[in-house]
Amino acid sequence: MSARRTLAMTRKEVLHIVRDPRSLAIALAVPLVMLLLFGYALTLDVDRVPTLIYDSDNSPQSRALIERFSASRYFDVQGHVGNYAAIEREVDFGNVMLGLVIPSDYSRKLGAGQRVDVQVLVDGSDSNTAGIALGYITGLMATYNLELRLAEQERLTGRRLKPPAEARLRVLYNSQLESKNYIVPGLIAVILMIIASLLTSLTIAREWEMGTMEQVLSTPLRPSEIALGKMLAYFAVGVIDTAMSIAIGVWLFHVPLRGNVVLLGISCGVFLVGALFWGILISATTRSQLFAYQAGMISSFLPAFLLSGFIYAIENMPIPIQIFTYIVPARYFIVILKGIFLKGVGIEVLWVEFVFLLAFGAIVFLAATKKLRQKVA
Repeated sequence: MSARRTLAMTRKEVLHIVRDPRSLAIALAVPLVMLLLFGYALTLDVDRVPTLIYDSDNSPQSRALIERFSASRYFDVQGHVGNYAAIEREVDFGNVMLGLVIPSDYSRKLGAGQRVDVQVLVDGSDSNTAGIALGYITGLMATYNLELRLAEQERLTGRRLKPPAEARLRVLYNSQLESKNYIVPGLIAVILMIIASLLTSLTIAREWEMGTMEQVLSTPLRPSEIALGKMLAYFAVGVIDTAMSIAIGVWLFHVPLRGNVVLLGISCGVFLVGALFWGILISATTRSQLFAYQAGMISSFLPAFLLSGFIYAIENMPIPIQIFTYIVPARYFIVILKGIFLKGVGIEVLWVEFVFLLAFGAIVFLAATKKLRQKVA
């Protein structure tokens, strides 16, 4: 492999990129738009759940329970109704997600030490949000019930009692439980995978359609030099996209960057190289820009978004899908990003994922070179 011929190929691709300012602008603008759009619009936080109250008891005890919901940041009490049908109607229209029904004998049974049932209606059409809301309700009611028991025991014994065990929670790495700290690092990996593969997936197919590939093949350039030269040209664009994405994540979304910046840059570079070579492999496999674009989008966006653990937990997927995710490079890159951003860990913890990204880049480079050699033959 000749460094001079490789750099000549890189220079040719750089000139092509510079002479097409619209494509260059799109390549730089798309990551910015995607990060802003997904960063603001995509959230896993479930709070301020719209809640409607039907209090048929209207006693100090029932108002104390309602106050618990009103004081919690997870519930947004939007009003009170005078009958059960009104709650059902508002849930049907989608105006509220949760309805709290307090029976008319609530205070009487509570004062007599009897069990009293409080009904909670939850809109289950969004099962994920409904499940989280039910978890909030369960925790709130468990705390409330414990306080009622302690108050009753204090009344009977005449002395203040304390819970036998008290849990003191400490949330590591994301103490505020903000979903943006979880989403933005994963979003960087998805964006880089999509942009990098799409940037290079059209380069060789375009040469075939324009009739310039024959001229390239008539030169002393080797297939490995063609692949490496094209990758280096688009690598510069990818580095700009990477730096822009990280800067937006840290300064605009305030995602903590606790790890080594140098390790972050090296990891991004290794992942970027593999993604760019993947696009070159797709472009070398087909001579159609349309097919190359479709194949690049399907093979980059869908696995990176759905099968990397970015949004959906891999542990909850069927076993065959879990096995398939081991060949998705974005899965390992997301682990590295979250480890560096949120946990502040180093290569001693992330070396397995780093080695996989290196292996992925090498394998895809060899496959792209082999495919180009077949085209030359």
